[in-house]
Amino acid sequence: MADVLDHPPHAMDRQPVRWTVTQFHNMCEHGLFRDQKMMLIHGRILEKYPEQRVVRWTREQYRKLAALGFLKGLRTELIYGEIYQMSPMGWPHVIGCNKTADVLRGVFRGIGWINPEHPFAADESDPEPDVSVIPGRMEDYTDHPTQALLVVEVSDTTLTQDTTTKAELYATAGIPDYWVLDVDGRRLLVFRDPVPLPQGLGGTAYRTHLTIDAAGSVSPLAAPTATVRVADLLP
Repeated sequence: MADVLDHPPHAMDRQPVRWTVTQFHNMCEHGLFRDQKMMLIHGRILEKYPEQRVVRWTREQYRKLAALGFLKGLRTELIYGEIYQMSPMGWPHVIGCNKTADVLRGVFRGIGWINPEHPFAADESDPEPDVSVIPGRMEDYTDHPTQALLVVEVSDTTLTQDTTTKAELYATAGIPDYWVLDVDGRRLLVFRDPVPLPQGLGGTAYRTHLTIDAAGSVSPLAAPTATVRVADLLP
């Protein structure tokens, strides 16, 4: 059983949500699993057939869980079919998110709109980037965006996940410009040029990686005439 409950090679910085027996029974009663055969082991929901493995939630199931109140009071993300609980935001994280959003609003005025800490649909994942720049106008969308000009994650406790799992996720989603604001390292990590990995490895990765310290600056790909000072983003 230990192998079944091991974490997948993604999203190791955050812990999967653990469910109670009552929650599990209520999910079954609400028809969340349809024809799937499930069981609850140590707070994890496992599929019984065709092989025993931790359930991989679809985005539809994840949003139904939220609508039915199963995620009430929790900060969660759906990453590669697993629901992860996010840590409470520290004050430096809050400041970094707000400063980044304020700077990018000015940079992308007339180009796109700022979508802070809201779901971004990507395959069977529903991450909530700290700041994303969405093309066009907010009124153009009838559901969560599936495209972005730029995505920014502010990292104080999740740097490993943001530079590995999240980078792979956003590259696969075709995000051309992905930034990680490293609060503790006082730097900005820039990922660009998503390309498919060699055959046999699967997935997509960013070919270009840049590290810019607090004294430096960067121009977004979608606003090449603008200059963003890293110091203006950091708390």
